[in-house]
Amino acid sequence: MSRVVVIGSGAMGLAAAYRAAKDGHEVDVIEAAPEPGGMAGHFDFDGISLERFYHFVCKTDYSTFALMEELGILDKLHWRPTSMGFFSGNRVHPWGDPIALLRLPTLGPIEKLRYGLFAFVCVRRNAWPAIEHESAHDWIIRWCGQSTYDHLWKPLFAHKFYEYSENISAAWIWTRIRRIGRSRKSMFQEELGYIEGGTITLVNALIDAIHAHGGRVHLAHPARRVMTENGRVTGVETLTPSKTYRQFPADAVICTAPTPYVSALVPDLPAEWKDRYDSIHNIGVICVIFKLTRSLTPHFWINVSEPDIEIPGVIEFSNLRKMGASTIVYVPYYMPVTHPKFSWPDQDLVAEALNCIRRINPEVNAEDIIATKVARLRHGQPICEPGFAAKIPPIQTPIAGLQIADTCYYYPEDRGISESVHLGAKMAAALNEK
Repeated sequence: MSRVVVIGSGAMGLAAAYRAAKDGHEVDVIEAAPEPGGMAGHFDFDGISLERFYHFVCKTDYSTFALMEELGILDKLHWRPTSMGFFSGNRVHPWGDPIALLRLPTLGPIEKLRYGLFAFVCVRRNAWPAIEHESAHDWIIRWCGQSTYDHLWKPLFAHKFYEYSENISAAWIWTRIRRIGRSRKSMFQEELGYIEGGTITLVNALIDAIHAHGGRVHLAHPARRVMTENGRVTGVETLTPSKTYRQFPADAVICTAPTPYVSALVPDLPAEWKDRYDSIHNIGVICVIFKLTRSLTPHFWINVSEPDIEIPGVIEFSNLRKMGASTIVYVPYYMPVTHPKFSWPDQDLVAEALNCIRRINPEVNAEDIIATKVARLRHGQPICEPGFAAKIPPIQTPIAGLQIADTCYYYPEDRGISESVHLGAKMAAALNEK
């Protein structure tokens, strides 16, 4: 068996480490942050253990179900009827089912028919190569028309992708529609899942299983360099909490760090490989999180389509995972980190997010705020342009024993726990191939 070092303790890294340790390899996980989980990590939010970046489970997340069953925690997965809203014209419209579409006052009969057919085909469709080289902008207009795109999609794309908004892969958007569209109790009722205690329940179960199979997890150990010799990986050098350098010898390394870090982290990669990693663009994500005394709406998710609100949506997370009498609301911002707003002080983001919340429900005011938190991540979302599949480097690098993958490797699927654990298990299995 091999000495394996896994860089990153997000769901993908932990899943890979668990599989490798279970297969008998000697495993060390190294994590830059002082806590595990990556985007699935938690913080103490006024007495509630809560994700910095919201997560939910869909009916097609089969890899999550299988892993939770294997770890003995499938009973921690719960399902709840949920609904969507659409904020436009200064009011919240029900959204996400055929009746809501028929009742939407801002689309005409033909536009509703075209959009209904578009949604139906997206949910039923199983193959994506036919739209791999088409932009979502062109694809939605082709199916639904310019006016429907302008009303339903353009503000969302503009406030999530900014200068990339008209050059996002249709295949990538399709899988997002399909995943939600297939997570239903019936045609008229969406149903989403959550993990009791939050995603940290799964993270902790994975860490416990890694330890049970002899593996180790080292927090606050940022990787500085993947070491190689004669074209083969030999280990990873880290910076310890005491600010000293430590080397972890390895026969194999699984790196789950964001691709923008790869060139510096693996200096011995060929230049053409570094160029491929560097060509993958990312945008940052900010989540402004509120703990409130009152509910905002009955909906879990509200898409925002107002020209003067630069926020693509609002998630009332407590309408999925109940947390006592409090209301938990996430207001997400996606934007290039070069955008001035990404560097705004926390209080300015909280003020703007509260204004958005009050537009949706004017009865909410500052006195309803119990606590706030602003979470930021510089590499929160890869930009998947048309033809993105051909842009992704192979997982196995030219350096023997070194595998590299981050969330862009889920393409055309979006970031999610299920995709993470599936890919992590795949990389661990590759360790056993001769």
